[in-house]
Amino acid sequence: MQKFIDTYDFKGKRVIARVDFNVPLDKNFKVTDDTRIRAAVPTIKKVLDGGGSIILMSHLGRPKGVDKKYSLEHIIYKIEELVCKKVLFCTDCMKADKMAQELKPGDVLLLENLRFYAEEEGKPRGLAEDASDEEKKAAKAKVKESQKEFVKHLASYADCYINDAFGTAHRAHASTALIASYFPNDKMFGFIMEGEIKAIDKVVKEPQHPVTAIIGGSKVSSKIGILQNLLEKVDNMVIGGGMAFTFTKAQGGKIGASICEDDQIPVALSIMKAAQEKGVKLFLPKYVVAANSFSNDALKMICLANEIPEGWMGMDAGTDFLVQIEDVILNSKTVLWNGPVGVFEMPNFAHGTLDIAKALAKATQEKGVFTLVGGGDSVAAVNQMGYADKVSYVSTGGGAMLESLEGKVLPGIQAIVE
Repeated sequence: MQKFIDTYDFKGKRVIARVDFNVPLDKNFKVTDDTRIRAAVPTIKKVLDGGGSIILMSHLGRPKGVDKKYSLEHIIYKIEELVCKKVLFCTDCMKADKMAQELKPGDVLLLENLRFYAEEEGKPRGLAEDASDEEKKAAKAKVKESQKEFVKHLASYADCYINDAFGTAHRAHASTALIASYFPNDKMFGFIMEGEIKAIDKVVKEPQHPVTAIIGGSKVSSKIGILQNLLEKVDNMVIGGGMAFTFTKAQGGKIGASICEDDQIPVALSIMKAAQEKGVKLFLPKYVVAANSFSNDALKMICLANEIPEGWMGMDAGTDFLVQIEDVILNSKTVLWNGPVGVFEMPNFAHGTLDIAKALAKATQEKGVFTLVGGGDSVAAVNQMGYADKVSYVSTGGGAMLESLEGKVLPGIQAIVE
């Protein structure tokens, strides 16, 4: 069965491809970050250079119906600029029959926002707030029934299907999971999906040891699944960012006004216990940069992570911790980084995150360590700091990557491989 596009013969074929063009727009509807569109270009060109035509489908934002603010028409100019081709546009994704039939090799057709239809997500809309459980159930059943026709109609436009939208692969939506069944022998991953799958496999399924996971961010609750799953696979686990204070408090430390999830303290204790039982080395900051308010211009001082004064809050990792973690990174073979280790959006508290990025780049460039960066804030950090092209792989999918690291099977991937 065809899974990847590198060996597929696209000559004379019409391809329908799910891409992730959910890009940020300014007040004048101009694209402010074209990373996702740029990433899809190799897949688009592979089809066109192979003698095929391509129909692009995506969502943009979270519209509750047809809303011009979320029209994909706004991004046509950017696709044309990057693909160097004129892009045809259908103003209704359910009315592209004639345009699809008339496509010639080398043509590119963009469909209007899939989420203008409730059937894309399979969720009912317009229900009254006081709707009964029976009414909700009936509305959901109605959307699910009409969703079948929605998917069938989209599939009728093309001869084969490509999913290249890793960012939505964790959603069991019409265009990411359901449509693939109409192309049993002609469904495949695009280059983005292929790269993401192979990169995550190098960490989760077939890593070279020692393996180090650096998990940051603000909340333990959003990373429980990752921490628990990775304990089975890593040799070193580094916990930084705001979530580290829940672990510090769990050990009796004084964390001042630092962010903490008290209800997650039992989880933190269980993770520390499991790490000890499995022989996983657990690293937490010993010193932190604390501030007297959540502001870039706040007064700051360096103090023990478990002796933060009242009214002060930990905002960044201390230098000693970063020196220690750089040594761990350089002595690893595989490193995963998910989540900043400080409030990197504020320049005065971005030093720790920058040092992690530098250490990853150094390990990649000088020692051949496989380094995977994923998760929205981590990706934003390496892009902002200019290190995206100095690590092995930067994931484009936030939620999808997190669920992969938790060990979950993503619907968008399962639909292709089954």
